[in-house]
Amino acid sequence: MEDFFQVGIITATHGLKGEVKIFPTTDDPNRFKRLKEVLLDTGKERKKLEIEGVKFFKKFVILKFKGLDSINDVERYRRCSLLVDREHAVRLGRNEYFIADLEGLQVRDEDGTPIGVLKSVMETGANDVYEIELSDGRQLLLPAIQQCVLEVDVEAGFIRIHILKGLLDEP
Repeated sequence: MEDFFQVGIITATHGLKGEVKIFPTTDDPNRFKRLKEVLLDTGKERKKLEIEGVKFFKKFVILKFKGLDSINDVERYRRCSLLVDREHAVRLGRNEYFIADLEGLQVRDEDGTPIGVLKSVMETGANDVYEIELSDGRQLLLPAIQQCVLEVDVEAGFIRIHILKGLLDEP
């Protein structure tokens, strides 16, 4: 399981006083108002940053970090990810999972026989779609709905599914 989750990416500086424009990668950008700190992932190191101010502009979040008070202090962090640890991640409801925890899980059929691996999760308007790489090399796009996803056991490392008729053409 993942220990850290990406909540945003620094896209640009904002003004001259150390603010940065964040593209949120979380379902709820308002969560930045409740966050006290984030981890800045530069690719080489992770640095803890205390959030001093939060504003919103169109689809972006504008953050001000304590101790970074000029454009020169933040310019080098463009394209860096902002992370939170599992403890500060959003609380999930029943039958909700972090995408990072699902990707890579073994996929089993209704009988429990391994048939592939969950490669990615596509977020669509109606429901998520699981991209599954089958053992025979084919790809299955499975809607993440109750009729198809029978069981998810992140701790045990598998998802048990039912493939609706027509979703998988026989070779």
